[in-house]
Parts: sequence; structure tokens; C-alpha cells
Amino acid sequence: MARRTTPLLRRLLSPSPSPTPSAPLAGAVSRRGVTYMPRPGDGAPRGVTLIPGDGIGPLVTGAVRQVMEVMHAPVYFETYEVHGDMPTVPAEVIESIRRNKVCLKGGLATPVGGGVSSLNVQLRKELDLYASLVNCFNLPGLPTRHDNVDIVVIRENTEGEYSGLEHEVVPGVVESLKFCSERIAKYAFEYAYLNNRKKVTAVHKANIMKLADGLFLESCREVAKKYPGILYNEIIVDNCCMQLVSKPEQFDVMVTPNLYGNLVANTAAGIAGGTGVMPGGNVGQDTAIFEQGASAGNVGNKKIVEQKKANPVALLLSSAMMLRHLQFPSFADRLETAVKRVIAEGKYRTKDLGGTSTTQEVTDAVIAKLD
Repeated sequence: MARRTTPLLRRLLSPSPSPTPSAPLAGAVSRRGVTYMPRPGDGAPRGVTLIPGDGIGPLVTGAVRQVMEVMHAPVYFETYEVHGDMPTVPAEVIESIRRNKVCLKGGLATPVGGGVSSLNVQLRKELDLYASLVNCFNLPGLPTRHDNVDIVVIRENTEGEYSGLEHEVVPGVVESLKFCSERIAKYAFEYAYLNNRKKVTAVHKANIMKLADGLFLESCREVAKKYPGILYNEIIVDNCCMQLVSKPEQFDVMVTPNLYGNLVANTAAGIAGGTGVMPGGNVGQDTAIFEQGASAGNVGNKKIVEQKKANPVALLLSSAMMLRHLQFPSFADRLETAVKRVIAEGKYRTKDLGGTSTTQEVTDAVIAKLD
């Protein structure tokens, strides 16, 4: 059964208490942008399917719920218990996501080998979430090896080797299928165009996989012709990894087939500050699931869970992406700004960022920084 949390509408309609003043980010100017003009009814609370998941998932999704409640964000959660050792995703969960069209998800543990299907892959296939997006960028105040990193990795989610289209032909012989459509290329260029990005880089291995990756490049080249204002280039995946760790600032938007994208996104996340601070999401034509951007470590380990020291930053920033997706830009800006202020201040950080804070301490710090 789902646990449904409905916000108090009177809180949404009543004036918010005066915020505690906090210092803006260094060099930032506090100003309100051009008025966002919603359509009548756009302020109605929206349902969001919530899957706390395994490991650190309940900790970080709990942090998001606390922040949303304090913000009086116009969302309510329908919570379902789903775990990676289940044989399939329950039908009522799929129905909830289709009804709400938006889901926020903690990590789901994926068994290695043994013929057990990944529930993450099941969700992507069932809902046709064909595009995965991970935004890897420097956070002010968080030291990293490289500066000026702001990379968006867009990877195909339902095709290619990583989609699990494989079978055993005869004992000892396994066949893995790979196919490619042009919709991921269309999405990457559309994203770049709408977000004022200047370059799209296609990552491939067409020098060896001439037919499959060759088809991927052909699709990218055809779509690139429709966007003459966006620079397009190509790079072989092994050279891409070397360039990422040496000169990551050269990349803007990267579009990749399924398997390469998973490796590239996790590498870029490590360069820009770690998997604990990188937001991401999976989107299809009708639905979207938001979660920690880089898959490495999204479930954490028992020690982190026992000490309650999971980093909630990645999922908080993913929640800001979700709020923008729901067309609540002001709430998204407030949440993102508060998180960045906490990181810049440096007082509250979890162990992966060089601190000793607990999940709750970071959450409380973010709440205190909300405008």
C-alpha cells in the first residue's frame, strides 16, 4: 500500500514566516528575475511517486521530504516500498508513476549475476524512459582537481548492451543484442538548444563497432544538421575517458549509447566533486524519474547507513530538477541556492566531502539557508 502525504493547503495559502537572513554566495547578486507567469491552476499541488529504495535511500529521500515540507512546496508524495531483491516492480508502483508522471527514487540494489533482473532497468523499459541525464559541475567552495567543469551527460537508457538484451544460445555461448534509434540524438540537441548550450559531443566506438555505433553516429550527424548554431563533434570512448580526466572543461553536452554513458557519467561525477553531489534524472515522452545522477555508490554501504551519514546533496539537487520539470521554478531556485550556500560555507559536509556531518545535520543546514 502507498503512504500518501498531503500538504496542508492552508500553509500554501498563508504568508510564509520571515526568512532568516543568510549571506549570499560570493560574488552573487540577489535579485528576482522576470516574473514567471503561470497558467491558472498551475499552483495546484502535484502528486509525486516516492520510492525510498535500499541502503541510504530512505535517509536521503527523508531529507528531501523534510525540505519540501519546510518550503511548503506544492507537491505531495505517494510512497511505495520497493527493494532491489524483488523479482519485479509491483504493478501499483508502475500505475502510480504513470498517473503522477513524476517519481523521486532512492537507490535500488542490483544483484550481480544469477539471472536476477535489475529493477532500475525494468522501470526504464516499462515506462520507456529512454534518456538519462546527469549534470556534473563544480560547486562553489568544494575543492576539486579541475575548475570550470559543467558537463551534461545524456545517455540512451533502453537500448544498447546495458539494456540487458541478452540470452544464452547454447551452454557456454551468450548473445548480447545492440540496437540504436535516433531519438536520443534528438533529445540531446533539443536539450542543448533549450538550455543555451554551445556544443554536443557524440561518444562512440565506431572504429571497432562499425555497424552499431556507426548507426549511432549517423543519427547524430543527421540531427546536428538541424541545429547549425550548436557545435558538433565526435570522440572515441577510450580517448574520451582520457580527455575527461585531463581536460574536462572542454566538454559541454555529451550524448552516448547506453553502456558508454554509464561509465562516462560516473567518471565525470568523480571529477566534479563525487557521486554524492551530482543530480540526475531519467525521462521519457510522458514520465520522468529523478534520482542521484551517478550510479556508483547510490546505495552506499552498511556503515554509512548505521552512522546515518549519507550525503543528501545529490538527491536534493535532483529534487530541484524535478521542481523545474513540474514548472515550479521559484521553489527549485530556492532549494538549489540553499544547497549551494551550505556547500560554499563548508561547515556541514558528510564524510565523502571531507567532513563529519550526519545526513540530518546537512538537511538542517539546508533548511536554515532557505530564503
